[in-house]
Amino acid sequence: MNGTSGTVLGFDYGKRRIGVAVGQGITASARPLATVAARGEDADWPLIDELIAAWRPEALVVGLPTHLDEKEHDMAAPVRAFAAALQQRYGLPVHLIDERLSSHEAAQRVSHRGRKAPRSRAAKEELDRIAAQIILESWLADHSHTLGATR
Repeated sequence: MNGTSGTVLGFDYGKRRIGVAVGQGITASARPLATVAARGEDADWPLIDELIAAWRPEALVVGLPTHLDEKEHDMAAPVRAFAAALQQRYGLPVHLIDERLSSHEAAQRVSHRGRKAPRSRAAKEELDRIAAQIILESWLADHSHTLGATR
């Protein structure tokens, strides 16, 4: 990647909702951004198009679910298909990263703010966005030093 902006979007893929976060390679930080509706393996591509156009990321990061024993989760195949669709649609580098326990950590972050377990749709969407933030923070911690150094 060139060193123009270092902006990266992160995705926490689910069959109903996709959490999205935005991060910067320069600061290796991320923040929750949006929740995209999904129906089975079909995402709300017009909304993702808007996010890509607005943020002009240099790369995309998608959380790949794995079990604690390192075996891939049942959702791994749909996640890989989503990642491939992102790459084909936008022509950007797409990186898969182990998202193990990101949803659990997102729930912990929310509970530390004094909130209870999510029951409402809005609360579940918030968790998806925070999970995407955690996925992206993890990737940035490992890769931010290379942003601007390649391409």
